Amino acid sequence: MISPSASPVHPRSLSVRNHDRDLAGLTYVYPVLSRRAGGVSVGVNLNPNNACNWHCAYCQVPGLVRGKAPEIDLVRLEDELRGFLADLLHGDWMQRFVPEDARVIKDIAFSGNGEPTSATVFPEAVELVLRLRAEFGLDETVPVRLITNGSLLAQTRVQEGVRRLGEAGGEVWFKVDAGTSEAMARINGVQLEPDSVARNLGRCTELCATWVQTCMFRWDDAVPSEAEIDAYLALLEQAGVAKLQGVLLYGIARQSMQPEATHLSPLAVDELQAIASRIEKKGLTVRVSP
Repeated sequence: MISPSASPVHPRSLSVRNHDRDLAGLTYVYPVLSRRAGGVSVGVNLNPNNACNWHCAYCQVPGLVRGKAPEIDLVRLEDELRGFLADLLHGDWMQRFVPEDARVIKDIAFSGNGEPTSATVFPEAVELVLRLRAEFGLDETVPVRLITNGSLLAQTRVQEGVRRLGEAGGEVWFKVDAGTSEAMARINGVQLEPDSVARNLGRCTELCATWVQTCMFRWDDAVPSEAEIDAYLALLEQAGVAKLQGVLLYGIARQSMQPEATHLSPLAVDELQAIASRIEKKGLTVRVSP
């Protein structure tokens, strides 16, 4: 178990604007106060090398590099997650680091500093997390989520992990920020065709309950155009809106650590709400986090 400290309050307490991966001092496990999950999210970071196959303009990871997850030490991951869950549930970590009104574990999430499904042992890591969730009696109260760009969903091993997550009542938060190749290149730093994104999103909905996760913002002070929103909605329709749980629409709350940060600024709440209204007209539930 992670040794508790006698310190009553830590100056680096969690907030929606502080997603410090080093707060718990671990390699693979880190806590965040998630504005979308609505409490403490126990993060599982399979990319401690800061490597991702995308380069999103709004990414808060410092030193982001192109690449995939390194070899994962599953024994260490298990030890860290078991110890941290024990400290959250039976120690004083919540009291020391979490605001009183947010001291609840809302999920265990595969997220972190890159694309988690790029880990060779991704399906094994899913099984490990599900086993420890059961060990702590959290099956009924704490969902397991995968936060992914979805780009590797055509791979059998990724489908295996997502399918197992679906069987266990988990969720996928699937990244879609744009509906055209040009906008994806600018925002996500990748050359993709909307058709391929829609196919992977459709695959995902067949395997596990899937929410689309979308970040929208001003680029050089310009709001997303009507044509860009139309293309985004067309992509969701192509994937099959009836199979989606809904859309998690959010704005910029933390500073990007990428060179493109100079282009970005937040949308106003009413601007995000206007986009949400257009999405809702397609029959989708939308949760907005400014």
